Amino acid sequence: MKNYLLLISFVTIFACNNENSKTENTKVIETTKKTLTANDIVDESIAVSGGERFTSSSLKFEFRDVYYQALRKNHEYLLVRLTVKNDDSIFDMLSNIGYERYNNSEFVQLEDSIAQAYEASVNSVHYFSVLPYGLNDKAVNKSLLGSEKIKNKDYYKIKVTFDQDGGGEDFDDQYIYWINKETFKLEYLAYSYAEEKGIGMRFREAYNERYRGGLRFVDYNNFKPKDSESITLANLGKAFEADKLELLSKIELKNVKVELVNN
Repeated sequence: MKNYLLLISFVTIFACNNENSKTENTKVIETTKKTLTANDIVDESIAVSGGERFTSSSLKFEFRDVYYQALRKNHEYLLVRLTVKNDDSIFDMLSNIGYERYNNSEFVQLEDSIAQAYEASVNSVHYFSVLPYGLNDKAVNKSLLGSEKIKNKDYYKIKVTFDQDGGGEDFDDQYIYWINKETFKLEYLAYSYAEEKGIGMRFREAYNERYRGGLRFVDYNNFKPKDSESITLANLGKAFEADKLELLSKIELKNVKVELVNN
């Protein structure tokens, strides 16, 4: 953990002050009689998960023995991955300015293709760690696919695609989110992505919900189809119910710490 001391030297551009954690936001959002759009549902989901606190926060966590930190203040952000190898500390840093890598304090020049791969990897972990925050970004397109029942609970089913401009290297990936109709919490998600053999798919089931500093975090059971040729992205929820998916891995965030940042 001593490597976090070195990390601090990279993030002094953010004037972070501790703020007492507010009461954990676990109340259920009351629905109205109006017909909810995909935007309405996502807005409510972000609200019960922490809302504006995400935009003024410092997050630290570990994922698969690698350290991550996310600093967000107003419209600025800095996403960091710290990998420790022997006596070296490798910093991958993604911000409004772009992506950079450092070996200890030395800047590392990378080929564009390698830099893009590292950038996508860093962004992916941070993206999933704070869902549904991020689903209102400018490059995100949302549409309501209707409702679906999973394990006797009713969910809004929302499809998400991305514009090429601002959508990142994997802008053509597609996502589906299942948001609980009563609590507005995101409890399942699925996505498709391009791979050498065609299109890959994953389905994730949230568990181990906890709040830190008023922000909601979950871990995921990560599934893949037993027979990908007979299953589409849209019916992965039904395939999960029918036991047609197999557990591939667990997505677990450890030692999650949150500090709220004063504007």
